[in-house]
Amino acid sequence: MPSETNDAILVERAQKGDRAAIDTLIVRYQGKAYQFAYRLAGNMDDASDLVAESFVRVYSAMPRFRREAQFSTWLYRIITNCFLDQRKREKNRQHQSLDDALAVNPDQPQTTATSGESPSEASERGERERIIKAAVERLPEYQRAMIVMYHVESLSYEDIASALDLPVGTVKSRLNRARLSLREALEPYEELFRA
Repeated sequence: MPSETNDAILVERAQKGDRAAIDTLIVRYQGKAYQFAYRLAGNMDDASDLVAESFVRVYSAMPRFRREAQFSTWLYRIITNCFLDQRKREKNRQHQSLDDALAVNPDQPQTTATSGESPSEASERGERERIIKAAVERLPEYQRAMIVMYHVESLSYEDIASALDLPVGTVKSRLNRARLSLREALEPYEELFRA
């Protein structure tokens, strides 16, 4: 039985008050939810907070879920909304201690050489990954969400449109603008990305 069918059955049961059904959905999607949240937030603590807040919202909103989209698409929308809400709260605070500004990020994944790579190739790959990650993090939040949903999570235009409650044409044009913004941010490093 395809997972989409299983999800639909679990959602229906959850909407009727079956706590085991919603628990099963949460367990099934916690890994994907965390990966998506991490790609949006850029660190483990914020990603964990996003996932926790998202699942609280899923639990409270489950009776109102209209099932016009797949559960996974609805979950991506909730995570994206939690991320955008978190960014708004952060902008309102706008302060950072000197210690925080100077701290080394322990959540930053360390790049290791893959088989067959020389140390210089591994170093270049690591530098490219770091530059891309930094460029994506500098994008406006809605553009970052679009880039991650399409290029990392491999969601279709239709799934993104459903997740963000936007027309497909708007998704395509905003994703195109996000790609252009990313390309502009990476222009100073053009030499590093040539094959």
